[in-house]
Amino acid sequence: MLKVFNTLTGKKEEFVPLVENKVRMYVCGVTVYDYCHIGHARSSVVFDIIRRYLIYKGYDVTFVKNFTDIDDKIIKRSNEENIHWKELTEKFIKEHDYDMEKLNILPPDLTPKATEFIDEMIKLCEKLIEKGYAYVVDGDVYYRVEKFKEYGKLSKRNLDELMAGARVEVDERKENPLDFALWKKSKENEPYWVSPWGKGRPGWHIECSVMSAKLLGIPFDIHGGGKDLIFPHHENEIAQSEAAEEKMFAKYWIHNGFVNINKEKMSKSLGNFFTIRDIIKEFDPEVLRFFLLTTHYRSPIDFSFDHLIESEQSLNRIYTFLDDLEHYVLSKKGKNYLEEANKIFENFKNEFETSMDDDFNTAKALAAIFDYIKEINRLLNQKVDQETYESIIKHTNNFKIVVNQVLGIINKTPKEWFASNLPISENELIKKIEERTNARKNKNFELADKIRDELSSLGIELLDTPTGTRYRALKKHEGLK
Repeated sequence: MLKVFNTLTGKKEEFVPLVENKVRMYVCGVTVYDYCHIGHARSSVVFDIIRRYLIYKGYDVTFVKNFTDIDDKIIKRSNEENIHWKELTEKFIKEHDYDMEKLNILPPDLTPKATEFIDEMIKLCEKLIEKGYAYVVDGDVYYRVEKFKEYGKLSKRNLDELMAGARVEVDERKENPLDFALWKKSKENEPYWVSPWGKGRPGWHIECSVMSAKLLGIPFDIHGGGKDLIFPHHENEIAQSEAAEEKMFAKYWIHNGFVNINKEKMSKSLGNFFTIRDIIKEFDPEVLRFFLLTTHYRSPIDFSFDHLIESEQSLNRIYTFLDDLEHYVLSKKGKNYLEEANKIFENFKNEFETSMDDDFNTAKALAAIFDYIKEINRLLNQKVDQETYESIIKHTNNFKIVVNQVLGIINKTPKEWFASNLPISENELIKKIEERTNARKNKNFELADKIRDELSSLGIELLDTPTGTRYRALKKHEGLK
């Protein structure tokens, strides 16, 4: 039984979709004016895994993730770079898609852009004005927060507290400082669309209300995003949508925790701001993805160079296990451990699924992976017969399928993984190995040792086996810049 933590109710609940076996899921995407950073990576990986696990459980999932392609930051950046705002957003949509592909994020079923739904946003504004939930002031349209009696139900805040400590823009034209913009009058030389209130553009919150309702219908099953979106963004979405439609907007609200950099909040001003691009220059993208699985998605995660190194070492363990299994040499004295091999796989699958059923607990799911590796290694060390070995191979292939399908890791063969870590070309390495093999045949052990030590200093370990010499390469890192 899958349980999810619902921000709306503040507790874990059994997951029961609104329509049997179908899940409709909307996740707030990025504002496309710059490269994606580590915070975007976390949210993307979290909701990719939630989606993947729902598919694994047999649900038919429709996954929508939007692009905010009109916004104050976009206008500011396009003016600074002296390029059209559309050119800027199209560029960074492509850059976003490149980063997501590198992180092995499944492409969403639908990727709406805010500017494709302007007419629907205008209609929603008109509906809210007509119902008395919104009002017009000099070309701007504002939402009357006080009229929506359940305002604050997602963030667990009440209006009195919000009024006392509200950090909101001071605008004397608003009836209440908490009222937020549904439609903004465009300033001179800003992009605009023609509306009943003059030239303007949509407010941020209304975009997601419209796109989710149009593409999924309401209510839908899951609305997701980072914890920073709970208030005011998601709170405002609920207020707009439920006031207009007079029914529940979304059933389950799921939010991922913040990313801290070396135990401090990530910020450009502190100089601890990392883009996905910065990280994958130094680490395989699979390392970043693995790192993001090591902490439960609702908890804060502490990003650091050392933690990436630890994640890389964990992946090295997995690929080393697969490499050793592939090259396992059967003993004539091997025993039959078929029943035990079957039990180890059953235990893994049970532990893995139990962890994921508990609000997508990837940290515990990773523990199940390493338990499986430890137990299979223990069995192999006891010397197994042909039948047991073939069973272990079959189970490990299924193990890889489960892990890859749900967590999106183990994307390479061991050979590909270790080759990707090489600091020299593979052809150059093969020549070095051949040179060393010839030196050993000629009993020139001094030269053989010299070649081995030279390669070892580059992070390349040589493994001499009865069938020849193979290698494993581990990356050497200088740090993130």
